[in-house]
Order: sequence, then structure tokens, then C-alpha cells
Amino acid sequence: MGRILVIDDEEYIGWIIQKTFENTDNEVLTALDGKSGILEVHKKNFDLVFLDLRLPDMDGMKVLEELKKIQKDIIVIIITAHGSIDTAIESMKRGAFDYITKPFDVDELMIQAEKAMEIGRLKGEVKYLRDEEAKKISSEEFHSKNEKLNLIYKAMEQIGKAEAAVLITGENGTGKKVIARRLHQLSNRQNGPFITFNCGAISDEKAEEELFGYEKDSLRNYEEKRLGKFELANKGTIFLDDIEEMSLNMQLKLLRVLEEKEIQRVGEKENIKVDVRVIAASNKDLKEAVSNGTFREELYYKLNVIPIEIPPLRERKEDISDLVDLFIRKYDMHNKIKGISSEALKMIRNYHWPGNIRELENVIERIVILSNEPYIKSTELPIEILDQRKKAKEPIIYFPEEGISLEEVERELIIKALSMSKNNQSKAAQLLGITRSALIYRMQKYLIN
Repeated sequence: MGRILVIDDEEYIGWIIQKTFENTDNEVLTALDGKSGILEVHKKNFDLVFLDLRLPDMDGMKVLEELKKIQKDIIVIIITAHGSIDTAIESMKRGAFDYITKPFDVDELMIQAEKAMEIGRLKGEVKYLRDEEAKKISSEEFHSKNEKLNLIYKAMEQIGKAEAAVLITGENGTGKKVIARRLHQLSNRQNGPFITFNCGAISDEKAEEELFGYEKDSLRNYEEKRLGKFELANKGTIFLDDIEEMSLNMQLKLLRVLEEKEIQRVGEKENIKVDVRVIAASNKDLKEAVSNGTFREELYYKLNVIPIEIPPLRERKEDISDLVDLFIRKYDMHNKIKGISSEALKMIRNYHWPGNIRELENVIERIVILSNEPYIKSTELPIEILDQRKKAKEPIIYFPEEGISLEEVERELIIKALSMSKNNQSKAAQLLGITRSALIYRMQKYLIN
């Protein structure tokens, strides 16, 4: 749904435009003078403004200038009389998108409006997709030989079409942001913006300004109005990374946004409706955080409507060969590398990859840039991978002659890992090289509290 503003002192012009868009998904508001129109744009984010250049209180050019100050990329179509076409053309030099003359044809007006809003949406998306991940993600990245991950990939189209919140969990570097962006691309919001926000290492005051925006306020040292991430993500998706780092106070404010579907800019009393899908991500166990009192239970359930748990790379080593090939093709612009030696691939498979896919991609990118050989050799691998053989030690296990219970050994290892991690199940699972769900299953099996 788009939001349209008509600034014209002739009431019937506003009425005609409202009737034109009556059976569409667009909301049309009207203002009878320049100051009222400027006030409306201060209050709300508009996709399109129809502006008459002849207004009772202000010059239309001045209104255009003020609108651009408030919302830099606002799309404005000038309404002008036949004798004022030169002025309308001048307004386009100052930032107006187009003009339409009175009396206008409603079909022509509709075509111009749809064209303007579509261009506005495209400009918005281009502006905020700032890095390589903004490019269309290749579908071959979403095939896996790992059964658990492949089930997730197969369900992504269905999840993408849903409007419900998604909570993606997994260790750092497992590709949570890539999954989130893919869900956006598969959604009905794909033409809208995909806005990201990292909740870590930021004060409550700064987080509130970033998420909800603020009004011009000399007392707060705000020199101009700024739209927050939620308004920028309107009609699209917002990705909240490291959600576990958000303070309890900010969690409460986020919960209100999810429940009421509206935000309040800092320094503004009026609520602003937003139409945004929320995808959150965490590398921690949020259920555990709820139990510890560091994460609000209501927010957890509001976010965890569709849960996605991404396994670490060490649990999907069957994919490593395909991932290596994918990253070679991605970074080998001159097609100088034909593949990887069997020895190098074996060492890569045996490495535990604490940084997961991100670490693997960085390793391959670095080798591709520096290598002059047609095949990647083991000698080109980073020292931490080459040293893994040296670091490997004989297991320190006492094996009595009469034998030993394998289940008892496993039970003792789990208890030791829990003790070392101070009963943090996620850390204990990482020490043991298994998932948290696998750890919980074994704890229940061996009656470990």
C-alpha cells in the first residue's frame, strides 16, 4: 500500500485524486495549503506528493524545497495550469519528478503516479542495499547435501511467502543474514527495501534513534528530521541481527512495535503506522536467555513464530567440496584456477571451522587472489589449517583391561563440558562438537540435570 498526499487549495482536486485511487491499495491524504502539507510530511512518510504551485500561504517552489529537506527522496508531481508550464519545468530542475496540467485526465494521472511510485521504490531499494550481499543471491547457494539444512532450503519459499516473524539461530558465520535476505527475495515484499540493523554494542539512546528515527529538535541537537530503520523498511523487511544483545528496555519498545505495528520517532508524540516484516537472528540460545532473565519471554514468542536453526559447518562437512567450488567461481574473475588438490581438500574437510562458512569463504578468497597455480595446494592454506595435525594429540583416556562402558564415558564428557561452560548448554555443545539439541537429547538420555 502506498501513501499519497495532495497539496492543493482547491478541495475538488483532492477529492478527484482520492476518488481516482479509491479502489487501489493506496491511502490518499489532502492538505489545502503549503504549511499543512509540510506538517503532514513531518508526521508521515509519503510515497508520492501531488503539489499545486499556486497556494494561498506559500509559493509552491518553497513548499517543494521544504518537502525535499524533510524527506530527501520524496517523489513530487507538480499540478499546474496550462499557462504555467515553464514554472513546472523549473520545478523539475529543483527536484520534482514530473508535472501534470489542469484539467487533467484521471487515467493519465494514474499512470504517472504508478510510474513515480515504482521508481521511488526502486531508488529506495538501491540506496539501502549497500554491499555485495545486496546482489541477487544465486540459487545454487541454497542446495545442500546435509539433510537438516536441505529441509530448511526446501521450506524457504513457503516461509518467504508468509508474513510471520522469523527467528534464525546459528553460530557466527553460518549465513543467517544470507538466509534472511533470501527470504525477503522470495516474499511478496521483494520489491520493497531490505534494511539491516545490528543490535550489538550500541546504547539504548542510539538504538532508539536508529530504529525509530527522530524529529528536528534543537534541544536534542537534531538539526533535521531523520527516518528510522522501521520507516525505511516500510513495505519491506527489517533484519535485526544479534537480537540477544538488545537491552530489556529496547526489547520492550520493539515488542510494542510488533504488537501495534506503529512506531514513534524520538521527540514526536504521534504514532506512525509501519508495514514491515521482521526477521531476527541470534547466535545464542534465546530460550536460555529467557530463563536467565536477559531476554523478554513475550518478545521471544513474538519473534519465534517461524524458527530456523542453521547447523555449523563442522556438522555439514559433506557440503564443503561444493562450497569451495562455489567460492572459487565467485572470486576467480579470470578463471585461472581449475580446482583444488585432494590433499588440500582433505585438510579443509578435517578442519573444525570455528568461523563457519564466513571463515571458509575468506580463506578461499585470499587464496584465489594470491595464487598463481591452476590448482589450490595444501601449502597455500592458512597456518591454522596446516597446524591442525601438529595440534592433534592422543586422546587422554584411561582404558582398563576389563573394558569400559561407552555410555558412561559419554556421560562423563557431557558433565565435564557442562562444568567447563558453567552450565551454558550452547557453549557445552560447542566444546563437544555437537548441536545444542543433540546435547539436550543426551542429557535427557543420561538423566543429567
